Amino acid sequence: MTPHVLTVDAGIRDLRAADHLLHTLAVGLALPEDAFGCTHLVRGGHPRVVVSLALPSEPLLRIARERLGAQGYEVSPGAPDGSGRAVLYPGVRALTGTLTVADLLARSAIDGVTVLGAPERPAPDTRLHTRDHVRPQWHDGRLLLAAMPAAGGTLVPFEVPEPTPCCADH
Repeated sequence: MTPHVLTVDAGIRDLRAADHLLHTLAVGLALPEDAFGCTHLVRGGHPRVVVSLALPSEPLLRIARERLGAQGYEVSPGAPDGSGRAVLYPGVRALTGTLTVADLLARSAIDGVTVLGAPERPAPDTRLHTRDHVRPQWHDGRLLLAAMPAAGGTLVPFEVPEPTPCCADH
């Protein structure tokens, strides 16, 4: 990843709120299309979700750090780990509807697709129903999308857009 990375800790406790924060920051900072915004789970004494921004230049990083600090966010240099869940990344806006795996890879910064329970990568012509919610994760410096089999030989991203909260039925 680029060395122009910062982490923002807003004391958030869930992924949906962290996704919302990343989208808000992208608009407020006028982030370019080649910026990355990821969520990271922080465990330990105070579990929470922090977000990282990887920006294409040092001047943009400096401006973001100053603006975020002035808004009261806790900002630190670098990313908390190398396995962030990408919410903002080049091409994310083009990943809507149903695409082939080849189209998904060609249109975005995603490096590959893995299928849960399958030993091999899916064929390039395999259709993927994006559900307009594609959240790949960094693994060993590669941005990979975890998918799962769906009806008719298609795939869907493993992460669902509107997850049912734990204990929602009681």
